Amino acid sequence: MAGKRLIGGPGMLLVWLYGVMVVGAVSRSAYQIATEFDRAPLAYSLSAVAGLVYGFITYSLVRGGETARRAALACCVGELLGVLVVGTWTMADPSAFPDATVWSDYGMGYLFIPVLLPVSAIYWLRKSGAGTGAEHPAV
Repeated sequence: MAGKRLIGGPGMLLVWLYGVMVVGAVSRSAYQIATEFDRAPLAYSLSAVAGLVYGFITYSLVRGGETARRAALACCVGELLGVLVVGTWTMADPSAFPDATVWSDYGMGYLFIPVLLPVSAIYWLRKSGAGTGAEHPAV
């Protein structure tokens, strides 16, 4: 039996939003790293990392199954921690970031989607995992 689908209902919206964030973060950071890396290497590298995290979460949501759900959940927790750390860092020491990252100021440049998305995804992934386990054996 195939793994439990994670992209039904609200999960599909998460896939689309993460997909948009992948394109935004990866394309922006790739351009910045290729053309002006020496200007803000930390900011551009963090944006690239964010894009990779978004990509892995998107892949895990589409793949489905309990292992993918757990991997996506762990990445979403890591993503949220990254947003909170980088967001606080950019507010406390703006000079450390001559240019913004995806997670700067808690994702303000991206309409706060970087801080709202992992919270929503964590909720959805925890809810979608409820009721799984030994009481529902695979057929």
